[in-house]
Amino acid sequence: MDMTPTADDLAFESEVRAFLAEKFTPDLREGAARQAGVFAEGELARTWHRILHEKGWIAPTWPREHGGPGWTPMQRYIYERECGLAGTPSLPAMGIALCGPVIMAFGSEAQKAFFLPKMLSGEHYWCQGFSEPGSGSDLASLRTRAVRDGDHYVVNGSKIWTTHAHEANWIFLLVRTRAEGPKQAGISFLLAPLDLPGITVTPILSMSGEHEVNQVFLDNVRVPAEYLVGEENQGWEIAKYLLTFERGGGSSAGRLNAQLARLKQVAKEQPGEDGAPLWDDPRFRERVMRLETEVMAIDWTERRQIASLAAGAVTNGATASILKLSVSEMLQKLAQLTSEALGSDALADQRHALGLHANEAPIGGAYALTPTARYLNTRAATIFGGSSEIQRGIIAKSLGL
Repeated sequence: MDMTPTADDLAFESEVRAFLAEKFTPDLREGAARQAGVFAEGELARTWHRILHEKGWIAPTWPREHGGPGWTPMQRYIYERECGLAGTPSLPAMGIALCGPVIMAFGSEAQKAFFLPKMLSGEHYWCQGFSEPGSGSDLASLRTRAVRDGDHYVVNGSKIWTTHAHEANWIFLLVRTRAEGPKQAGISFLLAPLDLPGITVTPILSMSGEHEVNQVFLDNVRVPAEYLVGEENQGWEIAKYLLTFERGGGSSAGRLNAQLARLKQVAKEQPGEDGAPLWDDPRFRERVMRLETEVMAIDWTERRQIASLAAGAVTNGATASILKLSVSEMLQKLAQLTSEALGSDALADQRHALGLHANEAPIGGAYALTPTARYLNTRAATIFGGSSEIQRGIIAKSLGL
């Protein structure tokens, strides 16, 4: 399996680096450094979205005929690696990365023409309505009902842990359209504008202090039937297709390597209780080196997947689960060691305090802005997108266990 970049790949890498050097300005870097959640918030996300859209790079995985750049798998890998190493804002993925590919694969021509351009421009900001109270990892047990009434579906139920529903104006939903038979066979995939009567969004604050997630209540919401994607009761098939993008549709090695470099720098520069940096402790260095080995393994697994895709293979569900499991656990390990290296300076979230004293440097340096918030936020990484237990089950099944 040849992983050697071509001359075109190297030229593209130079183009990406030049673009980031010009467009990822110091103020955007500062804003990205203050983000502790999974995705960038508010105006930072919208600004970076506009910059990428103007360049034509907002949808790296989309084919050219739908407004994407038409990149090869290797170009996508290079782009995501360089963005990760630079620390660019992680843009909300629910529209471009998840719902967009679903509409391309299962949507009508009218749906493609209406929704895809608005996803690219940012006019439509999407959130994902999958999980429910009591239906998280066991997603097939969902109870939100959609009953056909003429040209509409009447939807009742609720969705929870709905990322950025307070920012979004559209939601894609899994709803139950048939009660009898196997529970997976009675689910449909429905799109809905969030300003429809009967939809209420209530905030949920995470233990990191971030307002990322929400609960969405649907009370007799009349959704036009034209917003059904695919066939009625085809939703489980569509959801499985979508989850391959959520669990393994991109490259995380760049961001993991950037966090690993940050951990090393903190451990070398931050004085401990005895005045010596934690890097002087060989046992701590050994823990860091173990993480470095694991990040290298993730990187090569992603490279193998890129090479397979370039050779015409389809996305492998087991590989996606391996990467989702490995990346989510690595995020937790890196956050934990970074907090340990910062010591007591990691305890306070200084972002809000420094908002009152913008000219003051954070105690413990720039790295001390968000470590505890990041640490707490990564606790959810092994739950959302399918818990680690679910991923291990998928991997075991693929091995015939």
